[in-house]
Amino acid sequence: MKFTSICLYIFALVFLSCNTSTHPTASLVITNARIWTGNVAEPWAEAMAVNADTIVFVGDEASCKKFISDSTEIVDAGAQLIVPGFIDSHVHFLDGGYSLQAVQLREVSSKKEFIDRIAEYAKTLPQGVWIAGGIWNHQNWGGELPEASWIDSVTPNNPVWLNRIDGHMGLANSLALKMAGLTNDAKNISGGEIIRDKNGKITGIFKDNAQSLIADKIAAPPLSIQEKAIDAAMKLYASKGITSIQNMGYGWHEQELFKKTHDEGKLTLRIYSNMPLSDWARLRDEIKNNGHGDKWLKIGGLKGFVDGSLGSHTAAMLEPFSDKPTDKGLLVTDPDSLFYFVKNADSSGLQVMVHAIGDRAIRTQLDIYDTVQKINGPRDRRFRIEHLQHIDPDDIKRVASLNVVASMEPYHAIDDGVWAEKYIGATRAKTTYAFKSLEDAGVTLAFGSDWFVAPPSPLEGIYAAVTRRTLDGKNPDGWIPDQKISVEQALRAYTWGAAFASFDENIKGTLEPGKLADFVILQEDLFKLSPEKIKDVKVVATYVGGRKVYGQ
Repeated sequence: MKFTSICLYIFALVFLSCNTSTHPTASLVITNARIWTGNVAEPWAEAMAVNADTIVFVGDEASCKKFISDSTEIVDAGAQLIVPGFIDSHVHFLDGGYSLQAVQLREVSSKKEFIDRIAEYAKTLPQGVWIAGGIWNHQNWGGELPEASWIDSVTPNNPVWLNRIDGHMGLANSLALKMAGLTNDAKNISGGEIIRDKNGKITGIFKDNAQSLIADKIAAPPLSIQEKAIDAAMKLYASKGITSIQNMGYGWHEQELFKKTHDEGKLTLRIYSNMPLSDWARLRDEIKNNGHGDKWLKIGGLKGFVDGSLGSHTAAMLEPFSDKPTDKGLLVTDPDSLFYFVKNADSSGLQVMVHAIGDRAIRTQLDIYDTVQKINGPRDRRFRIEHLQHIDPDDIKRVASLNVVASMEPYHAIDDGVWAEKYIGATRAKTTYAFKSLEDAGVTLAFGSDWFVAPPSPLEGIYAAVTRRTLDGKNPDGWIPDQKISVEQALRAYTWGAAFASFDENIKGTLEPGKLADFVILQEDLFKLSPEKIKDVKVVATYVGGRKVYGQ
């Protein structure tokens, strides 16, 4: 037999072998579904096959049947909508877990109710135990800041430290001030403020960096409480269809708890665990010695701050606040220090994400990113700005040209929209939470919740981005309606965009063969529903790696 004939013979055998082989067996097959894959090339499908934790097929139902064997679990989706698992691109996960067990002040709407709730909660605690958390919003009762004198009589035996809803301002009672060794002679801290009355007496309110004067005195809760908090948080997130989070960490103790939970096989969602920006050298060394992690828990990102928040009047603005003509907010971190941290973190191959809310803060951070890119040279760095709330119109195209990811939380738009114009006026408000302008400029949007600050519900976030209806019901057509985006754009920001923001778009964020089987079954079709009803849609089931973590 000639050489060419031998080659043809071998080729034929291989061809026949390939074409008579069976499809890989699927451990799970989803049928009778309306699947939004998130894949731009093939956005819709009706069936999906999963082997172990990985998708092996997405397409038509007839073709999917080839993956079924006697051991395959078959789920009839009942023609319901399936989307990629939601990714929360900005969350304070452990603090959120603690908040589920704390005194609940988010909805309090009067001074009396504020005091009464704290009084009732104090009765449930042993003497000496801290009352922390709370999540209050003084705008709910007209804007008057609470004071220690409001609650001292109902908390004589318990130190108190209660956070405002944005986490940039807190209230201490007199016992907490005493335990912290603070008198009226206490000095302000750079990047923060101690609020005093007209006589110079500390009122109990501390802003931004000044919060450390109290917060640093609170002992970490015992491990059993930490484990209870993360377990409660994971269960809540599973019920909301969230399969991955990007945690904005306050320290390495959170990473240690995540690792312990992972090592024990208890994680029910995937975590991108980010460290404080000032710890860039420690993170660099940790990755060098032990790697980035795996598909359940990974590290590689650093979180910093430029300014505070609009609600606390600590957002850094280019012009004064409309209601405080002499106040432009403050910088939480000195720009020279920020530049030093960002430059060194970036040169170490680490991802940098920085909180910037006011237009001056955003411009400051864009300037730093621009300079660092020129110094360190081109690479796929995916710099992020967290929140990016009140951007100057001139800086929108800069976000795009610098390839900065806009990590934003749509719920803030319908919450802050109740009162924001009082602080910054109608003109500046036009590019507040500028989802549409950023999208049109080609910026990658990554959506999250900012939980504990806002509810951890992507469906409420999608509703907010699509309708922009403020919580007070006064903007039925949307607050700044020109900044509304479509359901598909909002969904993409909670899936592919968020995955891209953590360098994970090759393994999750869309439903395609070869990617992780993280997906959600929804009770109703978001694409066919009236936008105002999206917030009420229920999650039927949540799957992480092909395993159901929520649902019947």
